[in-house]
Amino acid sequence: MTAPHDIDLPTAGSTPAAAPNPSDTALAALRAEIDVLDDRLHELVMRRADVVARLAASGIKAGRQASPLRPGREAMILRRLLRRHAGPLPPGALVQLWREILAGSSAMQGGFSVAVYARGPEQARLAREHFGSQTPLRSHETAARALAAVANGEAQVAVLPLPEEAEAPEAAWWTGLDSPRLQVVARLPFWAPGGENVPEALAVTQGAADPSGADRTLLRLELADDRGRAQLAAALTAAGLPPRLLQLRRDGGVVRALAEVDGVVAADDPRLGSLPARALPLGGYAVPERGE
Repeated sequence: MTAPHDIDLPTAGSTPAAAPNPSDTALAALRAEIDVLDDRLHELVMRRADVVARLAASGIKAGRQASPLRPGREAMILRRLLRRHAGPLPPGALVQLWREILAGSSAMQGGFSVAVYARGPEQARLAREHFGSQTPLRSHETAARALAAVANGEAQVAVLPLPEEAEAPEAAWWTGLDSPRLQVVARLPFWAPGGENVPEALAVTQGAADPSGADRTLLRLELADDRGRAQLAAALTAAGLPPRLLQLRRDGGVVRALAEVDGVVAADDPRLGSLPARALPLGGYAVPERGE
């Protein structure tokens, strides 16, 4: 007579163990993969910060520029990343992620703060998005005060609204910009969705911007005569500096023009000597990227 097989019978009141839910198992696996990737990203971010710290300590960049800001170098980094970017992550999220990393790198190289002429809420928002959530921002009632903060070393950069031709004389900060001591170095935002009219601003620091490979220059022209816009545009074009933008102002008998031209134009550029006006570069900026 054979012995009966041992059979586990459920006791009264017990519940059989539920089989694992395939969706829960898949979710746990995906979260574990994300955790591994987060750790790798964090390791790389820390390694990047270590390289930045070694660069700052090396003194290689000492004396090149009063501000730790390198807008041309930053533009080159972002353009390269945008070119290679693929997948579902929006380009704007990629840019904002790196803007925080770049802002942190600037802060590591010395105290970094921003003076904002907040003519409207857009300037403060643009400054915050461009220079990072941890960067100290201070609002000023006038453009002159924001520029004075940079000139006095109280701030490293001033964020100012784009010039408008019909604005009041006290708002036309570019007419009295102390160039070459203070210069425009960036146009904000660097990236924005295409086909949209987005608020913009300019950033001014002590010293010139580093070129990015695709740049534009702002020129202040002081005219000896009251020539018209078309004549001045023709003269700029004949000199090899066709203007992308041209604004004219007549304040107290003085005629000034603001021209935006392609490329990096230095004060000793021979093309400026052929113009029928005293021309002074006010700085420039990397050409902003606009999405499709």
